[in-house]
Amino acid sequence: MKTPVMHKPLEVTDTVDWGEIPTMIEGSSHTSGKLIHKGDNGESECGLWICTPGKWECHVTKDEFCHFLEGRCTYVHESGDVIEITPDTAAFFPKDWKGVCTVHETVKKVYMIR
Repeated sequence: MKTPVMHKPLEVTDTVDWGEIPTMIEGSSHTSGKLIHKGDNGESECGLWICTPGKWECHVTKDEFCHFLEGRCTYVHESGDVIEITPDTAAFFPKDWKGVCTVHETVKKVYMIR
């Protein structure tokens, strides 16, 4: 059995530029973050994600659980269901979730993808 590895506390200054969202509809959402852990064969990952305001088409390719720490955004599923995100919101997006995300105020979240 593999022994879990503990990581040092994450500092926001440790973030890396991840570029602009490629499926923009309005604005120019820019992302940055920090990968905390990547599982064997890239099967899972967790980290910190920061995104500036804008609106884009969103397609979740793997199950994702996230906890939003800061900011405000709205996710609208292609069915019309709406998820309003504010600080301290926890959300789960199942694989193949599709819709539109609008970031109103820069968001920061921790996430786990599997």
